[in-house]
Amino acid sequence: LRQNGTMWSVLLFLLVQPLLTDSMVCPSSCMCNLEGAVKCVGNIRDVPKGMPANMYLLQLNGTNMKVLNEQSLAMLPLMLRLSISHSPLDTIHPEAFHVAPQLLSIKLSSNALSSLPSRVFSPLVSLEQLHLDDNHLESIAPVLFEGLANLNELDVSNNAIAHLAPNVFHGLSSLRYLNLGRNSLQQLPPTLFHSLTRLQFLMLYNNKLEQLEVGAFDELANLLELKLHSNQIAHIPPEVFWALGNLMTLTMSSNQLQGVPNESFYHLPKLTKLTIYKNPLLSLPDKLMGHMPRMKEFYLYATNLNTVPWSLFANMSGMERLFLHLNNKLRELPPDLFCCLPNLQSLSLKSNDIQDLHPDIFSKLANMNTLLLKDNKLRSLSEDIFKGNPSLASIELKNNQLRTLPGEVFSTAGGVRVVTLSGNPWDCRCGIRDIASWIKLNEGVVSDWTDVICRNPHPLLLRPLGSLLDEEFTCDFTTPSSSRTTHTSIELIHVVSNTWKITLSWLIS
Repeated sequence: LRQNGTMWSVLLFLLVQPLLTDSMVCPSSCMCNLEGAVKCVGNIRDVPKGMPANMYLLQLNGTNMKVLNEQSLAMLPLMLRLSISHSPLDTIHPEAFHVAPQLLSIKLSSNALSSLPSRVFSPLVSLEQLHLDDNHLESIAPVLFEGLANLNELDVSNNAIAHLAPNVFHGLSSLRYLNLGRNSLQQLPPTLFHSLTRLQFLMLYNNKLEQLEVGAFDELANLLELKLHSNQIAHIPPEVFWALGNLMTLTMSSNQLQGVPNESFYHLPKLTKLTIYKNPLLSLPDKLMGHMPRMKEFYLYATNLNTVPWSLFANMSGMERLFLHLNNKLRELPPDLFCCLPNLQSLSLKSNDIQDLHPDIFSKLANMNTLLLKDNKLRSLSEDIFKGNPSLASIELKNNQLRTLPGEVFSTAGGVRVVTLSGNPWDCRCGIRDIASWIKLNEGVVSDWTDVICRNPHPLLLRPLGSLLDEEFTCDFTTPSSSRTTHTSIELIHVVSNTWKITLSWLIS
């Protein structure tokens, strides 16, 4: 029995040895692993010969390949994934992929391709992933993707494509990811995406789009992410996004929108992120946002708005981060603007033109922990403005027009740990004594303590508020009589017995 077992072991070894030997072969310019992944670099002008028999992944990165010819991929029957990148590749033979119809993934990123044969990918009926990004493509043949029914990921970003044929994506019924970003597209055919009913991610950012066509996205009910930022879009149709009931991310920032149609963002109940910043917006309609309970963050900055509708955030009960800043004309905020944001944690109102805030504007923000109000023109704050914010930990108020503040203004917030107050024209007369005392007692909280300095009166110029002594405040309320003035003065004189002598005098001219 032992002899028979030994014979079978020898026979099995003799049968498997050629396969093991072929699998261990690796060209000198490549690195190969036992699983079948091969990476080749350096002075390579074509696919090296003598590849391992079990190779399924071939990466040719940073080589000198300029041409992929009709036999470059021959005799590689197990290869499923091909990547040629960061090379001077500028030519692909029309039949280059006829010898490798089994390919599932092709990445031709960061090369010098300016054109492609019209049906070069047609034999690849099993292809799932195709990357042509970061090349010099100026156009795409209408039949380039013909026959790729299994393709689910297509990236042609960062090229120079200016036009697309209406039917260029026809037949890509499995496509889920399409990146057309960083091209030169000025207009999209109205039916361009109508056959892509399974599409989930559509990238159109950094093009030259000036408008969106009516019905452009009507067949994209499964879309999760739509990126339209950094274009030149000046107008959007009123209902252009209404069919996108599953959309989670929509970016419209850095365009040329001066206004947005009524109810533009209705019927988007799953939206979690919306950006419309860096648009020259002049106004927003009262009815703009529909029911968006999943909205987590909202960006609206660098606009020309001078106010916003009170109902702007009323349907965003799940909001956690709100960025309403860098609007240098935004002067007025409605008292109820933040009425319906119980989950808001961070609010940025910095670098606007706000002069006054309603005492109750933050009263419903029980979970807010960060508030940025720096770089505005605030002149005063109500003593109870932070009373409804027990979670507030950080408040930035530097670079405003504050001359004084109520002494208890931060005490009502609860657990404030960081406050900034520098860059304000503090008037260090009697009225500032209470807040100066608070600053002195909370030196560790006021992070810019040494820069919170007096602007007036002149004897105290540039003195830090927290360093002032009680006797340095001018708190004599007695005012000399005037021959033409009638007024009342109250004189408070502190005596050693810790009682107050009150003298009430009526000065009548």
